[in-house]
Amino acid sequence: MPQTDISTLYLVPVPIGNLQDITLRAVSTLRSVDFIIAEDTRYSLKLLNHLGIKKRLVSYFKPKENEKAGEILRLLSQANNRSAALITDSGSPGISDPGFILIRKAIDAGVDVIPLPGPTAFVPALTASGIDPSRFLFLGFPPRKKNQLKQFLNDACRLPYTLIFYESPRRVHEFLETASEVFGNRPFALVKELTKMNEKVIRGNLNKWRNIVSSEVLLGEMVVIIEGSSPPTNVKGNGEEKPQLNSLEDLFTYFKETFQMSRNELKKILMKRD
Repeated sequence: MPQTDISTLYLVPVPIGNLQDITLRAVSTLRSVDFIIAEDTRYSLKLLNHLGIKKRLVSYFKPKENEKAGEILRLLSQANNRSAALITDSGSPGISDPGFILIRKAIDAGVDVIPLPGPTAFVPALTASGIDPSRFLFLGFPPRKKNQLKQFLNDACRLPYTLIFYESPRRVHEFLETASEVFGNRPFALVKELTKMNEKVIRGNLNKWRNIVSSEVLLGEMVVIIEGSSPPTNVKGNGEEKPQLNSLEDLFTYFKETFQMSRNELKKILMKRD
């Protein structure tokens, strides 16, 4: 599609809960565009009504991302539709929502894609978690099936980055149970209902997650933050760091985190020694 036939796609973050968190620039952009692309038009209409904005709404949702993207690009090629704003149900477009497909197709088509800064859930959750924010990895929503979830977490187990996940309140208990099996007693934080009345940061170690979470009412999208891998390596020799192994438990932990070896696998190896 020739570039002269299309115009601008604005990526406009919207509040994750508190409606006061929208920026002045976001409001101005929503008022000025020719139409607004929304993940759930019914949900987005509440925000637009609150802001007093009346615009044509175009839905864009799973599993029809490709079909809808084509329709939106055709709209943008029309003389009376020179600009559009992409919003999601909450937070920044493209983060754990279907917006990425439209954004990529718009770029390929020569559309001028302009991102606006604004709300997203995982950044404030990370900064309030008390877990090192200097290097982190955002992993979005994990797999739902137990075996796939365990493999997914195993793949991340050795990474030296703080790990950030989104999770549904319906599945967060299963997620924490599996995470405790994979990561052991690492520190974690569960951040719920950010920017809302019942906002709370729940902190502790994964091996005690049941006691920590049992009395909590879990509603809304959860952000789970888990400390990255850091095997004990504070004993040095010959210029190289070596693991500090003061007990059998240290040995089990070292082999689990370094070689992804289970306790039973290590026991079998030790029993074979003379």
